[in-house]
Amino acid sequence: MKYRKKLFKTKNPFDTHNTDELFYLAVKENCQYQYSHSAEYKTIMDGMSFNPDSINCYDDIEKLPFLPTLFFKNHNIFSMPSYKILIKATSSGTKGKFSNIGFEASGLLCGLKMVLKTGHRRNLFSPIPVNYIIFGYKPHRNNKTAVTKTAFGATLFAPAIRRTYALKYSKGSYVPDLEGVINAIEKYSRSKFPVRFMGFPSYTYFVLKMMDERGMRFKLKKGSKIMLGGGWKQFYTEQVEKTILYDLAKKVLSIDESDIIEFFGAVEHPILYCDCKNHHFHIPAYSRVIIRDVKTLKPVENGKTGLVNLITPMVKATPILSVMTDDLGVLHEGRECGCGIESPYLEIIGRIGLKDIKTCAAGAAEFLSGVEL
Repeated sequence: MKYRKKLFKTKNPFDTHNTDELFYLAVKENCQYQYSHSAEYKTIMDGMSFNPDSINCYDDIEKLPFLPTLFFKNHNIFSMPSYKILIKATSSGTKGKFSNIGFEASGLLCGLKMVLKTGHRRNLFSPIPVNYIIFGYKPHRNNKTAVTKTAFGATLFAPAIRRTYALKYSKGSYVPDLEGVINAIEKYSRSKFPVRFMGFPSYTYFVLKMMDERGMRFKLKKGSKIMLGGGWKQFYTEQVEKTILYDLAKKVLSIDESDIIEFFGAVEHPILYCDCKNHHFHIPAYSRVIIRDVKTLKPVENGKTGLVNLITPMVKATPILSVMTDDLGVLHEGRECGCGIESPYLEIIGRIGLKDIKTCAAGAAEFLSGVEL
């Protein structure tokens, strides 16, 4: 896939303006591959009367049929044999259902290039060893979730001295160990090395709040950072404003807001969205985001709320070229941010229920429910 290879070689990871033509060519290239290598994907495209050869310009991308993330939670669908798939990662699951996404070597190489360029822009890489606190799952052979793999991967940004996990596997399930985390933070605070925190913002907030209530105050070494990802999940009713979390981090750990980084992503769309200094998720050159009207599914203009449609040609092993999430979002003009990055940025408003998704995407959902896989 020569166009995909060129796209992921783009020097500026946020140069969406000058990569439009290359992006559409990579999308067409990927769509043609999926169409010819996945009988299920071909059935879906034919059922929607869509042919990859009809993608003839950048504007045609919005016509590309999308697959709802719910579809991947109900069907395993791949575009190459298992022996060519190096990694399979799953979503965290919705009511016991989860997506199972495959990644081939060339797609993983593209992902590595993306992470190196994006991480460099946010000063995530350091040769100085650090102690890690992971507000997520400790790796286990029974855990294949992407969020676990991603959290561990983030501990490679700087050499790891130790890794302490908030969620530990015990007797067939994960159990929170927040007291253990607090003890580790107290221990690491006496080290001459920085501390990096990575994982769910919910558990990060819970621990900081517990420490604040106990009057615990630490001045962590320069280079300490908090990296947030994975969302609030089942704790959405307890979600707080970001500024509250930032203030707690400064008060308890002496970590400035400039050293708090947030990530956004999904196993069905493995693009690294890393926030800018103003904490906005600018769209990288390797993907495009279309906000669609919740009733008509037609694209809406920037500044209006709708369903988030994510597009990337990164992966060949699974047809995740264009996916529809159950997130509501708004796409803003890049200049509104003020950080200097010109690409548009995505604001996630919230998540709508599965019943609403079925209603909004009735046409696609009705067809896909009848696809025999």
